[in-house]
Amino acid sequence: MFSHVMLGADDIEASKTFYDACIKALGGREGQIDPLGRVIYLHNGGIFILTKPIDGGPASCGNGSTIGFAASSPEMADAWHKAGLEHGGTAIEDPPGIREGAGMKLYLAYLRDPAGNKICAMHRPG
Repeated sequence: MFSHVMLGADDIEASKTFYDACIKALGGREGQIDPLGRVIYLHNGGIFILTKPIDGGPASCGNGSTIGFAASSPEMADAWHKAGLEHGGTAIEDPPGIREGAGMKLYLAYLRDPAGNKICAMHRPG
């Protein structure tokens, strides 16, 4: 359904440090900086990009928006959350754990990244 996800960040280095740790916790690799100064992550067929806004304005988080990262286990979601907290992220919502609703049971962990974007690691129990 999606080709990629791109988020704006004013401090690319702080955001790269944060996402390098979080993506590594999910089994990925550090992001690579392209000639335009964007940080690009490739993992499990997905593309995630960090960039300064092209219009030159400040980056801003989307109110009501959440970017979700897939975790293969609750332990991986916990490691992602811990890595994010240790690298400039902020814990939000309830602590990582099972959430139930609409007939689903999901393991979720939420953070705000250094630019204020709301992100989540999600595991779907079998």
